Amino acid sequence: DNWAFLYAQRLALKQELPLHVCFCLVPKFLDATIRHYGFMLKGLQEVAEECAELNIPFHLLLGYAKDVLPTFVVEHGVGGLVTDFCPLHLPRQWVEDVRERLPEDVPFAQVDAHNIVPCWVASPKQEYSARTIRGKIDAQLPEFLTEFPPIIRHPYPPSCPAEPIAWEACYSSLQVDRTVKEVEWATPGTAAGLAVLQSFIAERLKSFGSHRNDPNKAALSNLSPWFHFGQVSTQRAILEVQKHRGKYKESVDAFVEEAVVRRELAENFCYYNENYNSVQGAYNWAQTTLKLHAKDKRPFLYELQELEQGTTHDPLWNAAQLQMVQEGKMHGFLRMYWAKKILEWTRSPEEALQFAIYLNDRYELDGRDPNGYVGKLQDGGVGWRVFDGQGCGCLWSICGIHDQGWAERAIFGKIRYMNYAGCKRKFDVGQFERRYAP
Repeated sequence: DNWAFLYAQRLALKQELPLHVCFCLVPKFLDATIRHYGFMLKGLQEVAEECAELNIPFHLLLGYAKDVLPTFVVEHGVGGLVTDFCPLHLPRQWVEDVRERLPEDVPFAQVDAHNIVPCWVASPKQEYSARTIRGKIDAQLPEFLTEFPPIIRHPYPPSCPAEPIAWEACYSSLQVDRTVKEVEWATPGTAAGLAVLQSFIAERLKSFGSHRNDPNKAALSNLSPWFHFGQVSTQRAILEVQKHRGKYKESVDAFVEEAVVRRELAENFCYYNENYNSVQGAYNWAQTTLKLHAKDKRPFLYELQELEQGTTHDPLWNAAQLQMVQEGKMHGFLRMYWAKKILEWTRSPEEALQFAIYLNDRYELDGRDPNGYVGKLQDGGVGWRVFDGQGCGCLWSICGIHDQGWAERAIFGKIRYMNYAGCKRKFDVGQFERRYAP
């Protein structure tokens, strides 16, 4: 279920050439820990086995792509290169670095394999809100939201097989924090991810429409780790979920809205806005209001370590933080509350954003993702609608991205406010607090 892979195989078949798959394993990436790398590497082992069955060598190259990939291309006489897409700064830089170092006669193509409508096709500019991008995406879904053609066993064998991969040595080569442990509830890899998708459809989809805002109810898909690491395609999930529209129309429509429109809105923002991870990326009204209230007296001030350990005065916030630390996933509704309180309890909007992104990227299995920066939650006038596919964005919560100005108040200015009393009206706060009591 990977359009970049499918395109690469089509090119290879047309030229009657062997096909190679390479993954460049970098020693560190943003605030990723062994929790993230472990999930990714175990998933890659499954990919390597699948490739072997398809007569396609899988190569795990240790190091940055610019240092290892051009050499591989020359040594193996590779005739063309296909890569996938991510709108974040670092992966875009990696692609640019490879492009500069490739031999001139080797064509290099990029395929947006993880959005339904490719990011640069969906819109040529930064969109203001879901309202402005929805029509553009909907118009293109008939062309792009289709079944995948099958991958076939590759008929042209490589002249030399792939080097055997020493997976344990790969683990030990990583320069990452090993204190944030891997989680037990989520088994990495495509097979496990597809099993989670099936359990969502069978057990939780029926209540997704009505209960996805309640952190005490099992109504979410919980698929975000597999989406984030590309182990399950979002497109596959949507195709499967859509088969049940007749039975669960409200739930299916909500899932598709969040998995397509909201998710691609976040990708659009990161692709077209250089400052997607800073206050400078916010709209003018939001920057103005935050600046105006930056010196307002905070009711509480916490250091990063106090937040990280979940030792604030607020038992709900602490429980949400501990859920994230322990499970690598915080309920989507609480991600909003969590980020907004960080704005309220730190010295400035800049510090709030820095802390929120750091904690999100360090503990969330789906951290370091466009949805973690700007994922937008839908307010349909009937209460919050939360997408559990990938997290609520720190810039949405703290800087009002894809939102509107609200009544002015201390610290927040015109940024949408959330408080403990509001959460108590939405769900049984005590039940959640007891579940994650320190």
